[in-house]
Amino acid sequence: MRFMAKLARPWARTAVVRRWRSEARDLGMSTAEYAVGMLAAVAFAGVLLKVMTGSDVKGLLLAAVKNALQQVG
Repeated sequence: MRFMAKLARPWARTAVVRRWRSEARDLGMSTAEYAVGMLAAVAFAGVLLKVMTGSDVKGLLLAAVKNALQQVG
């Protein structure tokens, strides 16, 4: 009921319309931001894959796993 009473005031009505219009303008932005975020994630995954498949990292990981298995067994 109070919401409808606020809409009876001209300044409140324009504020509500302005808010709805600004929300409508922002709807397209989420798609663009999602696309940029996906590109960044794919680029990061590519760099991470390149680093993790390098021989130095493989050697470090293998040494860490061997060390852990020796301590357990």
